[in-house]
Amino acid sequence: MSKVAILSENYAGMKTQAVGFAYRAQLNFQLFDLKPKFPWKLISAPYWPLPIKSIEPVEIGEVDAIISVGSVGGVVNAALRHKKQLAIHIQNPRIALNKFDLIIANPHDYIEAENVLISRTALHHITSTLLKKSKNKWYNRLHDLNKPLVSVLLGGNNGRFKFNLKVAEQIGYQLQNLLKNNSISLAITPSRRTDPIVLQTLKSLLNPYDVFIWNGNGENPYLGLLACADYILVTIDSVSMISEAVATSVPVMIIPLPGNSKRIFSFIQSMIRENRVKIFNNKLENWSVNPIDDTDEIIQKAKLRLGL
Repeated sequence: MSKVAILSENYAGMKTQAVGFAYRAQLNFQLFDLKPKFPWKLISAPYWPLPIKSIEPVEIGEVDAIISVGSVGGVVNAALRHKKQLAIHIQNPRIALNKFDLIIANPHDYIEAENVLISRTALHHITSTLLKKSKNKWYNRLHDLNKPLVSVLLGGNNGRFKFNLKVAEQIGYQLQNLLKNNSISLAITPSRRTDPIVLQTLKSLLNPYDVFIWNGNGENPYLGLLACADYILVTIDSVSMISEAVATSVPVMIIPLPGNSKRIFSFIQSMIRENRVKIFNNKLENWSVNPIDDTDEIIQKAKLRLGL
């Protein structure tokens, strides 16, 4: 494939999956952010009668394939599909599955068809080579040689889970207890969805301790936190962050948040059955783990399926 377009709304978790697939498949890709117009942004994309006219104009040009993610990307991809252009979709498109040449989904998407490939985790760009490079780069900045590093990956409010001031205080006290009861170093990084009040609360509660907390300035240390960690704590709200965490070789513990999501709970349970994650219960747990990352396998299956 000489040219590939990626279609996604501007959500980091969505774009990470599509870009991760294209990057690791060594495709020449360009990312296009989709912006629904009013009033269509208030209506679920599968109900749009004219998807192309429901978004702000995008100039994709001639491409060999379109990779879409999310329902908005899916309906636009399906509307643009023609014989000389492959249509590949990531996640459940929530429209007819036969509108795509290939769909890559997770077990918690609950879809099955001849053109569907199932990955245990979300697709991403995290590889063992990238982790090694990141470890060399960040180790001295994040790691106390005499203490194991606990990396904390924070999400935020997403319509299914709440991460507000009250929850931030609870997590802050839990992290305080970890520091009091264990000889550890602690590094925290927020995501774009992390409320500034959450970060400020954690900074105040952890101020007496020598804790690394990224303030959003300078280079994002996210890859460093993954690569250098001896333990990883990650909030429950993001399948993408959890998928990237379990691609490492260290124990991963899930920080619960108030809320409910059948899909995310199903994903968490699948990772528990794989003995890859445990629910964080105010203490560090150490057990033997193996990385879980289906991205390369999915890419090889996709290439065979599409005759690439």
